[in-house]
Amino acid sequence: MPVASDASTAAWLRLTLTRGVGLETQRRLLSVFGLPEHIFAASGTAVRAAVGERAARALAAFDSDEQVARTLAWASQPGNHLITLADAAYPQALLEIADPPTLLYVKGRAELLNNRALAIVGARNATAQGASNAEQFARELSRGGLTIVSGLALGCDAAAHTGALDGVGSTVAVVGTGADRIYPPRNQELARRIAEHGAIVSEFPLGTPALRDNFPRRNRIISGLARGVLVVEAAARSGTLITARLAGEQGREVFAIPGSIHSPLSKGCHQLIRQGAKLVDDARDILSELQPAPPPETAVEAPSDDGDPLLDAMGFDPVGIDVLSQHTGLTADTLSAMLLSLELENRVALLPDGRYQRIR
Repeated sequence: MPVASDASTAAWLRLTLTRGVGLETQRRLLSVFGLPEHIFAASGTAVRAAVGERAARALAAFDSDEQVARTLAWASQPGNHLITLADAAYPQALLEIADPPTLLYVKGRAELLNNRALAIVGARNATAQGASNAEQFARELSRGGLTIVSGLALGCDAAAHTGALDGVGSTVAVVGTGADRIYPPRNQELARRIAEHGAIVSEFPLGTPALRDNFPRRNRIISGLARGVLVVEAAARSGTLITARLAGEQGREVFAIPGSIHSPLSKGCHQLIRQGAKLVDDARDILSELQPAPPPETAVEAPSDDGDPLLDAMGFDPVGIDVLSQHTGLTADTLSAMLLSLELENRVALLPDGRYQRIR
């Protein structure tokens, strides 16, 4: 990747770190003056004419030189990158959206940002089946050559990153904090693996903590980096649906996995399907649209549960032991032992309400 001079990069940092100068104002300044160095070399009168008195004063009063120096030191470390709108390495897909970030902080393999990608998103409080679906789809799609983009949240996001790390496409985590911070802390080890084999991306300055408003904002980057978005699980009102909506507005394909009609976390997916999202139940459905080449032979089919009478009796909706007893004629003690064995084999999951759910 071509390396910009420290002076040039410092000017980009100064532009993006100035408080009160948001993305729209930054774009206006860049359209008028070209590069940040030209902005800061221009007269106060010219800057005021371009963006008004308030923004011009904020730029003139910039006092974060220490933050610029710390950021340049961070970027000098192996694996850390600062990528600006003027860089050849800037993700071309983000140039297609209405509000691309002016500068990206990247930890890891920056080249992944220009790979053909799919975003996988879903509920933080994912069901066992939802997490399994996210991981399995991500693994097969990554093995098929797609880079998987998600948000490093608990639940479906973490499962998608985990699965994607098993394939050649690897994964990109777009975070709502600074690239030097990990949120949630439980994903510390996963983030380490992503930084080593994939990439962590943020538009927020180093040191930015987990702030509520930043997470919806980063969703446009998750969808923007990708050619499509797969929604694994989502409640009828959820942040996941924000990402799906943004994807549609950005001209990306929207895919959704259907689920149980009784599950609140399937309502959002069913709503998207009614609105025109493409129903998928196999990773090959997505590969055929986004990656015309057939997936490598390393992609594997999920093991079949066919032939197990108890699993057949369970179906795929959550079910209690009393109902299973009625359907199978087996005692509660016998069923408990059988279910425990299936749970240890990761073929069923015990839900918080005491019911069991089959994992495909």
